[in-house]
Amino acid sequence: MTALQPRRHTAAATQDAPAATVGDYLSLIKPRIIELLLVTTFPVMFLAQRGVPAPTLILATLLGGTLSAASANILNCYLDRDIDRLMHRTENRPLVTGAISPRRALTLGIVVGIASVAVLGGLVNWLSAWLSLGAIVLYVGFYTALLKRRTTQNIVWGGAAGCMPVLIGWAAVTDGLAWPPVILFLVVFFWTPPHYWPLSMRFKDDYAAAGVPMLPVVAHDVLVARRIVIYAWATVVTSLALIPIAPMGWLYVVAALLAGGVFLLESYRLLARAKDPANTTLTSLKPMRLFHYSISYLTLVFVAVAVDPLVYLPLPIR
Repeated sequence: MTALQPRRHTAAATQDAPAATVGDYLSLIKPRIIELLLVTTFPVMFLAQRGVPAPTLILATLLGGTLSAASANILNCYLDRDIDRLMHRTENRPLVTGAISPRRALTLGIVVGIASVAVLGGLVNWLSAWLSLGAIVLYVGFYTALLKRRTTQNIVWGGAAGCMPVLIGWAAVTDGLAWPPVILFLVVFFWTPPHYWPLSMRFKDDYAAAGVPMLPVVAHDVLVARRIVIYAWATVVTSLALIPIAPMGWLYVVAALLAGGVFLLESYRLLARAKDPANTTLTSLKPMRLFHYSISYLTLVFVAVAVDPLVYLPLPIR
């Protein structure tokens, strides 16, 4: 891995830093990532309740989860501010431009993290609060600080942080854990590489410039696509394991099979394009096609997780 050589950033290099805006703070907390995390929190609460949880419990859990994810994202930006300066897609983040100072970001990240634990502990239960704290530690300490710059397996094992909202949602309702949330934890765990590696393929030049060894930076596209297919299969198979464990009805079965089938199809299509010698550019490889569908896949599966208990249609054979 090449040593980091921070380049001079015109905005950051000026003596008078630009004033922070609402948009800068929104950029710091990464709302799109938070939205995806809440997509896996909210539905699990319905499954744990086998119905509709109390609205106040839903709101408190989502508020605590939002604060937890915001804290992790802010601290991630704080630790990654040096390599964010080296990547085109992140060079305008507020810690790079100087709109928000590192000290302010660090303070904000810690305060928001404490607030998330307090909200969940005071309004929900302490198990969900400690799981929330664990998610922050995993993302900031395990992924960002330890793995991201050291191994191609960074997103595989570091992705465990993104699985924690599943456990938090279940614990919020039951004040305990069980096999269904563990299965869904594994669904998100196996889903993360085929979701993130296509994005890494698209921006591999950025990661290479920053010295971050994402798999597409150090491996051929065909190898990356083959691993994507393997993890896509693991994701779909694990999603089907929920059927006898939860148990789930026909609605979930149909949704998991159809969404999973398309997920696998798109993964194999990416592999076929990677194998084709004619596809020598990112435009022809189209990795973002799978990236965008992977978000739809996870959303469809977890919507089915929420709706299935409400309109439960049992399978004829158990």
